[in-house]
Amino acid sequence: MASTILITKFAHLQIPLEDVIKATNNFHDQNIVGRGGFGPAYKGQLQRSGKLIKIAALRLDRKQGQGDVEFWTEVTMLADLKHTNLVSIIGFCNEKDEKIIVTTYAAKGSLKEHLNNPKLTWMQRLKICVGMARALRYLHYDVERGYVIIHRNINSSTVLLDENHEVKLSGFKVSLKQPVNRMGRVILSEPIGTLGYIDPEIGKTKGVTHKSDIYSFGVVLLEVLCGRKAYIPNDDNRLLAPLAIHHYEKKTLKDIILPDVWNQMSPESLDKYSKLAYSCLEESGAQRPDANKIVKELEEALAFQLPRENLVRHPFFFVLSFLCPKFILF
Repeated sequence: MASTILITKFAHLQIPLEDVIKATNNFHDQNIVGRGGFGPAYKGQLQRSGKLIKIAALRLDRKQGQGDVEFWTEVTMLADLKHTNLVSIIGFCNEKDEKIIVTTYAAKGSLKEHLNNPKLTWMQRLKICVGMARALRYLHYDVERGYVIIHRNINSSTVLLDENHEVKLSGFKVSLKQPVNRMGRVILSEPIGTLGYIDPEIGKTKGVTHKSDIYSFGVVLLEVLCGRKAYIPNDDNRLLAPLAIHHYEKKTLKDIILPDVWNQMSPESLDKYSKLAYSCLEESGAQRPDANKIVKELEEALAFQLPRENLVRHPFFFVLSFLCPKFILF
């Protein structure tokens, strides 16, 4: 009954199965661009309004244990949400036992694929983090919707990147809506998400708040900084969060930062960034910063990095600043 109502409500977003099959070359394995708890994602080209556009088709695999609830949660969330740092829905297919969500295509794939890429500069990494933070701020604080959103699945796989490395946050299948006047209150829930990112406080409170997203976000900040995944099976330091907390408190963070990234950083940028990441991982959610503060702190970390970037790009000014420090004012 519920799905019938939703199909009617979102009828304008329905895409015939034959169109999706054609767009993905019959779900050809060569077009698979990712696999998650929901199922495989395929790239393709779809004819819409007389234009051929690049798309990603997320196809439900019921063997993964997910189904109708997750499918409709994703559809309804994406249909309501509009932000430059969120993936945009093009439509969906609910036909012949197929459930497929079609979104805009993120050409660079997920952030997870780029974590240890030495060519991804510190400046680019900072801009990606700012984009993530702005997406989170929109979910948590855009009250014009009448509700706020707890994402519940923030990780480096759900952070997608377009051809310009612009963030397109995805993965809304387990997200929760919360009335604006109840923001901050615990919503009873089992721990849901990806190992290495799940807020440990859920075990105490038996539920989630928007600060659970902040913890997961903090783990992604560490992944970006260290160039490694949040969880590495069969590794002595399989979980990144406690490892990074240890090094931060011992003032040995350099030992785990990606070397290529370390060589590019301004000390002020690193200090601002690492303090923020550490604060996101506070045991008590109440002690973690909110998305508004996170955006502000990351923008400041970015601003601290700009003078160093300018010196690298313009060595002539570097020489001048060395010979005459007052020549360049930052």
